[in-house]
Amino acid sequence: MQFTDQHRQLDDTVTRFVQQELNPYIDAWEKAEEFPSHEVFKKLGKLGLLGLKYPEEFGGAGLDFSYSMVMAEALGAADCGGVPMAIGVHTDMCTPALARFGTDALRREFLTPSIDGDLVGCLGVSEPGGGSDVAAVKTTARKQGGDYVINGSKMWITNGLKADWCCLLANTSDEGGPHKNKSLIIVPMDAPGITRQKIHKIGMNSSDTAQLFFDNVRVPQRHLIGQEGMGFMFQMMQFQEERLFGAASSLRGLDKVIDLTIAYTRERKAFGKPLLDNQVQHFRLAELRTEIEALRALTYRAVEMYVSGKDVTKLASMAKLKCGRLGREVTDACLQFWGGMGYTMDNLVSRAWRDQRLVSIGGGADEVMLGIIAKFEGTLPKGAH
Repeated sequence: MQFTDQHRQLDDTVTRFVQQELNPYIDAWEKAEEFPSHEVFKKLGKLGLLGLKYPEEFGGAGLDFSYSMVMAEALGAADCGGVPMAIGVHTDMCTPALARFGTDALRREFLTPSIDGDLVGCLGVSEPGGGSDVAAVKTTARKQGGDYVINGSKMWITNGLKADWCCLLANTSDEGGPHKNKSLIIVPMDAPGITRQKIHKIGMNSSDTAQLFFDNVRVPQRHLIGQEGMGFMFQMMQFQEERLFGAASSLRGLDKVIDLTIAYTRERKAFGKPLLDNQVQHFRLAELRTEIEALRALTYRAVEMYVSGKDVTKLASMAKLKCGRLGREVTDACLQFWGGMGYTMDNLVSRAWRDQRLVSIGGGADEVMLGIIAKFEGTLPKGAH
């Protein structure tokens, strides 16, 4: 992929934002298990960073998807994974279907203020009994008068405690099977009947995560995104951007873990010499750095193909799979080289170790990515999905 001066200027802008507006406060946000999302998003909105790929008529910059991925990689300079993830949910996970298939009125009501940073969005797909298995979701949205009446619950919802609206996947019919009976609906989070419950996690602490309960929640039928029954397909399309965001946003953070480990092992002495002088360590770090560069190449190849209009389901799944596994490998290896210091709570390497563990689970587990890749390779047994 060819990077232009405009790409590089965007990288500089986002990196500077991370250094000035995020990193000085992340330790406090990690302890609080939340960050001031409305305040942070408003600052991002003023810089024009929340709608890079969205139409100018709705407040976006009208750029292609590659700019979103440059921003995602630059966000990886943050001293945690939680805040970049929360931003990514807003820019690349709950808004793509709305921007592409929503009516003009719906986009003016929810997309434009989200691009401005006045509203915070979340994505409601996973449930207690259906995370990676999207077809298994049980939440229903039944027509009554001019409304949808929503009942059910959603689990692991990033931004869920503070979100102003939710892009919700729900069953709108009993017909057509699990892939054709679902729809995406915009749900204002101040609607009567919604209850939010905080979820405590082992990592991504600065990102608020919630379980959402919907008890006869009414929303106008005009809040439907696109056509009824197309929700599963629309969500599969959103997943491609989500998975590429996840891969791109991990790159710089993994590089940082290696940089910190090189600096520490160069200064830390054991048995009369720096730890870094041991071949097993500097060879291992060289190998891991090479793996990160390979992931970067795979990710941006997928981005380039996506921008040109090609189906990147296979490559995006590969990037997501490799990102999750490499994140675990890099952080675990580097934590080991820090010894006892690596096992302390406030160490950035141990934080990355905790945060990166989510990548192999959220947005489709490793096993789901392998199934998708195997399907494209034609190696699945007959009748398997």
